[in-house]
Amino acid sequence: MRLPGGKIAAAPGAAAILFLLLAIPGPSPRVPQAPPGARPFVWNRDTLWNALERTFVSARAAGCMDSARAVSDLRASRRLVERLGHASLPPAASLLDSLESAFFTTAALVAACPARMAEYVDLYARIREAIKSQSRSWDVNAVDSRDRLYRSLYGGRAAVEEVMLQHPDRMAELLPGREEPSATPAALAHGVELHSGDVLVSRGGYPTSALIARGNDYPGNFSHVALVHVDERTHGISAIEAHIELGVASASFERYLADKKLRLMLLRPRADLPALVRDPLLPHRAASAMLARARSGHIPYDFTMDYADPSRLFCSEVASSAYHDQGVDLWMGVSTISAEGLRRWLASFGVKQFETQEPSDLEYDPQLVVVAEWRDAESLFQDHVDNAATDVMLEGAARGEDLEFPWYALPAARLAKAYSWTLERFGHVGPIPEGMAPAAALRHRVYSERHRALAARVRADAETWTATRGYRPPYWALVELARRTSAESAR
Repeated sequence: MRLPGGKIAAAPGAAAILFLLLAIPGPSPRVPQAPPGARPFVWNRDTLWNALERTFVSARAAGCMDSARAVSDLRASRRLVERLGHASLPPAASLLDSLESAFFTTAALVAACPARMAEYVDLYARIREAIKSQSRSWDVNAVDSRDRLYRSLYGGRAAVEEVMLQHPDRMAELLPGREEPSATPAALAHGVELHSGDVLVSRGGYPTSALIARGNDYPGNFSHVALVHVDERTHGISAIEAHIELGVASASFERYLADKKLRLMLLRPRADLPALVRDPLLPHRAASAMLARARSGHIPYDFTMDYADPSRLFCSEVASSAYHDQGVDLWMGVSTISAEGLRRWLASFGVKQFETQEPSDLEYDPQLVVVAEWRDAESLFQDHVDNAATDVMLEGAARGEDLEFPWYALPAARLAKAYSWTLERFGHVGPIPEGMAPAAALRHRVYSERHRALAARVRADAETWTATRGYRPPYWALVELARRTSAESAR
């Protein structure tokens, strides 16, 4: 005779068996080879950075006695920029080396004597415009071109930001660029006229935002791309973007800004591009077509970062696909991801393409003009702290560190994925995004927790540094603080 309690007694055993089955790990993600010829950019200028900090400390202690030297250096740099307007130079031209060196050297003096800060920021805008103009005749995928654009544009911005962060009270929220003409519908927002077809590149405040910005052969400032649409009748501004959780969607510009951003830049296609000369409304057509596509049906997020597949879109593809369909190929230079540890981590998140369109690449595209940048001191400093934490974590990846999660977390993640799949059938969003595997979601959580902890320690150590020395630590010092904290945690 079988007792009724037998079924009840068997339930815990069945649950244990199910738990163990769900805990069986899947195959390790395949890590694709690095793109042929790819290699990480290396500044290899630690001696210079340390010398600049010593110059800054000395000038600061002297009470700006070297202000006359700063004025002289700024004038000399402006003369070099003027010379760029009268000649077409190759990327390796010595004049460009001289301009880069002079700009970095002047940063230390202006940081100590901020009366010339506005001039220095304006000088960077002139340099950026001159370099982008020169690059119209370069092969921007060639190593020498890519290196020059990165050194001048990314490096120049880094120097400007080091100056700004020493004097946050003097920092302007809006930094105008070039007001490129456009025939497309427009609307004014936050002191700038946005045109339909403009491209917004930004930096999010999440740990993975820093990884997207830094995780390639040319570590950059930006992690996200959105395409601007301005309604020709109402002049309402929409931002079209790809979200990890939702796929492609649109939102008002104010709602777009409400999502945490540490920096924001507005780019616009040059009005003299042949395709725009033929059809000045082309950018608006591109934005309108992408907006209609986003509203007509679900477009999943592309975790593989395959910009050749338009069926799924990651953030950069929203802009590139829209313009490609109108005959304009943005991202003249694409990023590569060659570091072995970084490729291993990204593959564990689901990335399969290691030659792809990174948000920071757009700044270097000679087809686009920088119209404006927005940033504030507190967000900018957090951006630098997050970058330093990311760079040091990637050094750990290069040493073989993994993003391991407890084996017993996998069953719950797999059940959460099944729940998410069910919700998606009814148009809702679950705890694990569509297209993300349960193990990838767990590694994402491990990465985010490690990054938040490290960044918090770096931020605290940076405040101690500032209180002790009287000035904010420059970026290379933040990296050293992150290395020290990381080493202490590993003991």
